[in-house]
Amino acid sequence: MADWKTLDDMDLTGQRVLVRVDLNVPVDGTTVTDTTRIDRIVPTIRDILAKGGKPILLSHFGRPKGQVVPEMSLRVVLPALEAALGQTVAFVERPNGDELANTPDGTVTLVENTRFSAMEEKNDPQMAQFLASLGDIYCNDAFSAAHRAHASTEGVARLLPSCAGRLMEAELNALEAALTSPQRPLGAVVGGAKVSTKIALLENLVGKLDLLVIGGGMANTFLAAQGAQVGASLQEADLHDTARAILKAAEDAGCQVLLPVDGRVATEFAAGAAYETVALTAETQLGDGQMILDAGPETESAIETEIASLKTLIWNGPLGAFEIPPFDSATMAAAKTAGRLTQEAGLITVAGGGDTVAALNQAGVSDHFTYISSAGGAFLEWMEGKELPGVAALSAS
Repeated sequence: MADWKTLDDMDLTGQRVLVRVDLNVPVDGTTVTDTTRIDRIVPTIRDILAKGGKPILLSHFGRPKGQVVPEMSLRVVLPALEAALGQTVAFVERPNGDELANTPDGTVTLVENTRFSAMEEKNDPQMAQFLASLGDIYCNDAFSAAHRAHASTEGVARLLPSCAGRLMEAELNALEAALTSPQRPLGAVVGGAKVSTKIALLENLVGKLDLLVIGGGMANTFLAAQGAQVGASLQEADLHDTARAILKAAEDAGCQVLLPVDGRVATEFAAGAAYETVALTAETQLGDGQMILDAGPETESAIETEIASLKTLIWNGPLGAFEIPPFDSATMAAAKTAGRLTQEAGLITVAGGGDTVAALNQAGVSDHFTYISSAGGAFLEWMEGKELPGVAALSAS
């Protein structure tokens, strides 16, 4: 367990509690189209209220680049936030610490977009001091922004007694259980389009895992690095040496790597496209117009068998072009197996990343996984073994 504090460690009675949340939600005009991030901060806000504190919410929204952009005002999230909390939320454009101290008990306050100030992303000490003047206690409930050293995520945390909110606490506990002190055997499914976006992740994981399943377009690069001719399949020829180095590092560390042994191959990237199942080896010779769009049935079976041998599974990235059937087959099969084993056999499953969440939702197993992170970049950087400034600041407070 890290040395960061939680809400249970703080006396919040009568205290102004600055809560860094992530309200950077998708919006269509004036309507929030996905309230997931809002729903996930409700437990923290309600706990603060129950403990006698006054929540003052800080968040960014969009990328205004230090300018006041009316279309990026946090006012747009107010109706959805109030609906989630079941109460009115006060909105403040220019906050004043004394005024916030005098708000009635039970008040929830939302401060305007922190990125309207250029000092936010620069982690300017002056802005950190200003934010600190607004509260008595700092609570970070935005793991999704913890990989950014901004005034509202890192600077202010070092100036006030600080703790993790319920969402941050759950996220950190899940990630520590998955990677820092996991139940073994420990495996990971890493997929997606490109190796180039996952190099640091793979390099960190192979020294920690018992099993690494590589899928999606990135698997094509590994296959090509071993000599396969993958036709028109997405692959990164300039990363063949990197792929071979990762496989060698895995071998040296005793980490089993499972690459596709067969694939669904088509000549067009389209839903319902005709395909054939082709064995994938170092000797594979695909034609110029052929593309590997999904792992094949033998690979599906091998993945399901290996997942069943694990105690802990980390998942980041799909195993094929899951958006277009029939090339969603391997991702759906593996996801359903992981979800079932979580429910029936106590497998610990932790997943994160936008495409991963979408795939698990599509498979109907999101509620079956132990924990699904909505943090995106912060989830990936944690898995890469990087120190997250927002988390480090909590540990130092």
